[in-house]
Amino acid sequence: MKKTVYILILTLLTAAAAKAEEITIIAVGDIMPTARALPFIKKEGFGYPYRASREILKGGDIVIGNLETPLASEGRRFEDKKYTFKAPLETASALKDAGFTHMSLANNHMMDYGSEGLAYTLSTLDGAGLNYAGAGENIIGARKISMSEVKGKKIAFLSYSKTYPTEFYASKNGPGTAPGYRKFIASDLKKAAAEADIVIVAFHWGGEKLEHPRDYQKELARLSIDSGADIVIGHHPHVLQGIEHYKDGVIFYSLGNFAFGSYSPSSRESIMARVVLEDGGISSVEAIPINVNNFEVHFQPQLFKGEKGGEVITRLSALSGPLGSSLIFADGVGIAGKLDMITKKGDLSPLEQIQPVAAKLPVEPSRAVH
Repeated sequence: MKKTVYILILTLLTAAAAKAEEITIIAVGDIMPTARALPFIKKEGFGYPYRASREILKGGDIVIGNLETPLASEGRRFEDKKYTFKAPLETASALKDAGFTHMSLANNHMMDYGSEGLAYTLSTLDGAGLNYAGAGENIIGARKISMSEVKGKKIAFLSYSKTYPTEFYASKNGPGTAPGYRKFIASDLKKAAAEADIVIVAFHWGGEKLEHPRDYQKELARLSIDSGADIVIGHHPHVLQGIEHYKDGVIFYSLGNFAFGSYSPSSRESIMARVVLEDGGISSVEAIPINVNNFEVHFQPQLFKGEKGGEVITRLSALSGPLGSSLIFADGVGIAGKLDMITKKGDLSPLEQIQPVAAKLPVEPSRAVH
């Protein structure tokens, strides 16, 4: 009897250890809780934009968003720009409370209120206990690897901008964002891969409203994985772009908007990316469809259910096809895998139906900055 009990305990401990090895990464697109969203936030509270997605966000070990605005009460506005933004300092604690752990700062709005606005942002994120990458007091700070530890694994996070204005780029002695130069990307990611078990990199890139990645996006994404990244996250187009499985990594070329303070007829649906890693490798890739049409959701992203969710995933699958990947819709989410490895066997669960493998696609070089 005792032997049976011991075996049962050992089995439970082994199962618990195996479960602990799973690490869930969740990523969303552009977050800009200000401008048109401010009246709703002032009325409902700073956590208002994230209430409908909070349960999913809380399910991630690492939860990443692109903070498309400085958090500042003061600062000198950048004059040579049509749209400039700043959000209240209380935004940081609301993001933390919603489940976010990491903010990507390398984008075309982070320096809208100059060095003072950036300084407020960094200190406010530090005070809220949020990790960040992609901006700093100089180029060394902007390229600094954000290192975290989850379930005994070291996770590195980096962020780069490939957008104008280039005046926002950090320099040797000046603050700003990390520019997405090939030499920086290759060097930084190789260093991160040598120090960490999992490497995640975010890019602000591409053309607004474009549904397909430009050649340079594909080149830099594949360079990132070749240099040691496991997951590549893209944003800036404000609309969805496809998913690619490249070698052992996964690339989300654009996640579209998340909680974004504008009314845009072109930014109506998006996804939350969920990647599960086990034993150092990717075991599943999911796309959770969300409604970001602010004429309907009023700056609070809502989960799509049923037929509408399936339509979003079907469209994303079509966008992913030219990249060698595809998705199936099951249990409210899109499950992504290598295009030629998807099967429809009824005796398999949705996760078992897809076995991602390397996508051997040509690299198309580009040096453009957008």
